[in-house]
Amino acid sequence: MTGIEALLEILAQAGVRYLFGNPGTTELPLNDAVAGDSRFAYILGLQEVPVVSMADGYAMASGRLGVANVHVACGLGNSMGMLYNAYCAGTPLLLAAGQQDRRLRIEEPVLAADLAEVARPWTKWSYEVQRVEDMPLAVRRAVQTALTPPTGPVFLALPLDVQMGSSEPLDLAPPHVPDRRVRPPRAALQQAAGILAAAGQPAILAGSRVTESQATGELAAIAQRLGAAVFDESATSHGRLPIATDHPCYAGSLPLWSPEASRLLAGHDVLLAVGINLLRQYVYQEPARAIPAEARLIHLDDHAWEIGKNYAVDVGLVGDPKAGLAELDSLLAEKMSAEQVQAARRRCASHAARRADEQAKLAADLRAQRDRRPMTALAFMDAVGRALPADAAVIQEAPTTHQFLLERWGALKNPAAYFAHRGWSLGWGLGCALGVKLAWPERPVIALLGDGAALFGIQALWTAACYRIPVALVVANNAQYKILKDGSRVLQMPHLAQSHYTGLDLMRPEVDFVTLARGFGVEAARADEPDELSDLLRVWQAAPRPLLLDVPIQRD
Repeated sequence: MTGIEALLEILAQAGVRYLFGNPGTTELPLNDAVAGDSRFAYILGLQEVPVVSMADGYAMASGRLGVANVHVACGLGNSMGMLYNAYCAGTPLLLAAGQQDRRLRIEEPVLAADLAEVARPWTKWSYEVQRVEDMPLAVRRAVQTALTPPTGPVFLALPLDVQMGSSEPLDLAPPHVPDRRVRPPRAALQQAAGILAAAGQPAILAGSRVTESQATGELAAIAQRLGAAVFDESATSHGRLPIATDHPCYAGSLPLWSPEASRLLAGHDVLLAVGINLLRQYVYQEPARAIPAEARLIHLDDHAWEIGKNYAVDVGLVGDPKAGLAELDSLLAEKMSAEQVQAARRRCASHAARRADEQAKLAADLRAQRDRRPMTALAFMDAVGRALPADAAVIQEAPTTHQFLLERWGALKNPAAYFAHRGWSLGWGLGCALGVKLAWPERPVIALLGDGAALFGIQALWTAACYRIPVALVVANNAQYKILKDGSRVLQMPHLAQSHYTGLDLMRPEVDFVTLARGFGVEAARADEPDELSDLLRVWQAAPRPLLLDVPIQRD
């Protein structure tokens, strides 16, 4: 058995179906082997950004290992931004790259480098396989490491001679991933339950690892029991949603800026953090502390590094969020007095009333903006929300347009179906949408993309056309890097703050996304009116196919 055959055998036993790649000469053994192996489908990307982001999206949606294969030093270099996203997101992803023949390495051949060292900073484990005999063990270890919480990407460098060499017998035992449902210690849970039961104004800070541990139901139950406002990390980390956004206790996203976060959390005496990085900030601002110093903090997480990393905790609970929340909820049911139960119900009612007020204000703002052209971000998101199917998966890489409006309207009822990247490296959304659709073929998949972000991964359009992957790609086109303009005002840059922008506009010429998409073989249309955008999305749902919609929105 050859080295590459051994790699595929272990991956097949791990349940891998899709291999995403952009090959060079050192990757040809994989392409040759896959051509004769019906267990795998090879999805070609024209550049490494869409290749790795497709694997990322597939892994997040399916819960299985995502696998991407790129070409030696240059391919790995092009992959690093997406690998960083996967590392920040904790995506279980195997990135593999061919390596030059070991017999040539002393000569410093073309495209060779110490690939394992290059990938190491953004992986849980990075290794170059040195012998055919080691290939099964290396792949097995990579699979297990990627899928064991805290999950994350791994990297394997595969020398050409190891891929093509053969050896018998090889240990082809399947990978084994330990049961993730590890419960925190009972005594610590008892302590946490006592603090939470006595809280006058509790809040929950919930992150993406709630969704990834399938704990959204448990989180909603404990929020309801406590009457706790639930804040997510979709702004601070562009993370996934931990609770349905129409839940009465859902309070929105933690703000991007620390002073705003501090004001929002003021008055909450107990904070329960679950599966969240506390807190990833964008730029330094005073006051720098986002968590009020007087609040008591409890943190439950399967990522021990995050507990107490930036803020001292009163109780730290290392364990699976789903198992830990279920046990904590049971303890609260025992501990809470009748008076505490009534107080929690009043808090729930207060949260629901505040939410209704916010949505009424949004509706009034929308009416005031309805006639502006190009349409405003609010009108854009309303048009998308009106056409959004209940079972749709939404991929978001348009933060300054998105403004968390779908969440604020309560339009996202399935938290597991919302995806955003936590690394902020641009170009991810388009490829991610393709990966999500391959994982969830029965669901409509809609990507909301900023024009700047879309251009970093635009080659994924060809893959969508080639494999007929029916996703809707909606480009919010404001012809600028708006987040940088917002940042310039926060940082009080003297010229930029006066709207004297250099290098922040995508004009003269503006990018014609309709023509660009058609050049890659993807159907495309321009939508200048909100109702037109909604109608185009509804028509697409009736006849799904790869579709790009270019939507001009308000510019500075």
